[in-house]
Formats: sequence, C-alpha cells, structure tokens
Amino acid sequence: MNGEGLGVANLFMFGSLAFSVSLLTSIGLTLLLGGLFFLLTRNLQRLPGGMQVVLEGMVSTLEGAVAQVAGKHTARIMPFIASLWVFLVCANLLGLIPGLESPTRDLSVTAALAILVFLSVHWFGITTQGLKAYLRHYLTPSPILLPFHIISEITRTVALAVRLFGNMMSLEMAALLILLVAGFLVPVPILMLHVVEALVQAYIFGMLALIYVAGGIQSQEESSSQEQKTEQGELHE
Repeated sequence: MNGEGLGVANLFMFGSLAFSVSLLTSIGLTLLLGGLFFLLTRNLQRLPGGMQVVLEGMVSTLEGAVAQVAGKHTARIMPFIASLWVFLVCANLLGLIPGLESPTRDLSVTAALAILVFLSVHWFGITTQGLKAYLRHYLTPSPILLPFHIISEITRTVALAVRLFGNMMSLEMAALLILLVAGFLVPVPILMLHVVEALVQAYIFGMLALIYVAGGIQSQEESSSQEQKTEQGELHE
C-alpha cells in the first residue's frame, strides 16, 4: 500500500513495493523489543532482583487481564496478546521522541496488525478444536448464517485497523493544530494527552484482539459440547 496519500513518506521503492518510514520503524521497534527482552530474561534468578520484580509484575498484570477473558486458555493465548500489547504501547508512544513518528498512524501498519489478529483467531481455533470442528462452527445453527459469519469476520477486521489508525492520526493532527495556534505555551498538557490516548488505544486494540481470539476458541468448545450432548441423548434413546 502506498502511504503517500495518507501523509506517510516512502523511503524507497523495490519494484512495486513501497518501503515507508512506518514499515521500517515497525521492523526496528520489533527487533529492539525482541533484543531488549532477550537480554532482560536470559539470567532470571530464583530470588528476583529489582528489574526482574518489575518484569514479573508486568507479566502478572497482563496474565490476569488475559485470564479474565480466556479462562483456561490463558497460557495458550498469553504470549500473543502480551506481545501485541507491548508493541502497541511502544509504537503509539514512539511519536513523542523528536524525529520519530508513531507507526500506528499509518493505515498499512494497523491493517497488518488487524490481519494478524484475524489469522490468529482462526489459528487458535483450528489448533484447539481441529479443522473439521472449527469449520462446522460457521454452519451452526444453520448453514444459512455462513455469509453473515464471513461478513462479520471481514467487517470487524477492517474496523480494528481503521479505529487505531483514525485515533492515532487524529491525535497527532489535534496536537499539531493546538501547537500551531497556541505555540509552545501548552506542551505539558498536550504531552499528557498523547500519553493517555496512546495507552488507551493500545489497551482497546489488545483487548478486542483478546476477545476475538478467546471468543473463537470458546465458541468452538460450545459447539462441540452441544454436539456431544446431542449424541449422548440419541444413544440414550
């Protein structure tokens, strides 16, 4: 996707592919976070020190939030949702660093994240219940509902991408307009607004992803349990 129409600069072209600042920023941020957490977790101690206590507190908080929605599937979903939350928080706050821009103000980036969530919903559903049981879910309670299930999957993925992109773009535009009108007399309130909104948008995106993934797994289980009850009832008859 060409980002020039959305105010996103392209650094160079490789054939028909455009490599934008947002894409390279996202790749760099991913590598930086991966290397940072590798260094922080390679020498974990049985008796944790200061930094390990902070990390364990963060993980416990995220795990508690995931457990409230995913239940017994927390351990399975936790790595994906926690990674998504950490990336989004850092990406949304990246625009506060002079010379850098939040990659989530680019629709290409938010669309890629939404597609990742879309694929994860089906991946967790298939690996948990099996392909046959997962596909049967879309025909329950009637095959007539299949087109509506497909439309629902597509529309919520589009909404997930557009919501994050629109909110982050509007936040940066509003901050720019206020600074142009009021000058640099109000930098602290604008800074705090950016921080709060960035954290809120990261939380909303991650929570919606969690709900979609957990809902997909649990819906398959409900379908399976209903079928088992029906089969048992037929056997008793």
